[in-house]
Amino acid sequence: MKYNNLTMIGTSHIAKQSLDEVNNAITNIKPDIIAIELDKKRLYALMHPQKRRIRLYDIRHIGLKGAAFSIIGAWVERKLGQLVGVKPGSEMKQAVKLAKKHEIQLALIDQDIEITLRRFSKALTWREKWNFISDIFKAVVLKKREIDFDLRTVPNKNVIEKLMEQTKKRYPHIFRVLVTERDEVMANNLSNLMEKHSDKKILAIVGAGHEEEIIRLIREPRIRYSLSIV
Repeated sequence: MKYNNLTMIGTSHIAKQSLDEVNNAITNIKPDIIAIELDKKRLYALMHPQKRRIRLYDIRHIGLKGAAFSIIGAWVERKLGQLVGVKPGSEMKQAVKLAKKHEIQLALIDQDIEITLRRFSKALTWREKWNFISDIFKAVVLKKREIDFDLRTVPNKNVIEKLMEQTKKRYPHIFRVLVTERDEVMANNLSNLMEKHSDKKILAIVGAGHEEEIIRLIREPRIRYSLSIV
């Protein structure tokens, strides 16, 4: 998807197709800046993988539920990644390596993960907690999905819309924290990047579920205020 000096591709973090799309986009577009759906802490964790444990620091800074979610979420991604033979976040890692190889500026546009997980801890309800455990059991243990699609590819637009609608319905508070609020942060960061570097080509790489809304937010007129001194 292209808008002004920005080209955005929506990826799946465990799809081989996304690796190919990242490679092709960087080769064909030759961007001056690559913006990715990561913050500094997640970038470091991606490039220096290690087993996660719940520490006292995590509980104090992001809450027990946020800390537990980060570990469970990573475990689920690893299990799904093993099914398709692609490690979670491989497309982001590839983008980082190619940016370094070709000396392309790298921009981290996502919200600080500690802020996200801290807000997650406060937002999670008992009903959503039960839905979360139930859905993980169905997907990972029973290998059942209400909306069926090939994990090795990026879902098409219709599938993404159904997945997002289903998630929003079953997890309204989690959806607000993990999707809506982060979409706003990433859209704002990209808008600022586009204005500051209007003469440069920007390639943004985000999860497919974020792509449509981020572009919509970027296209919205931005309200500016000026101060007059009399």
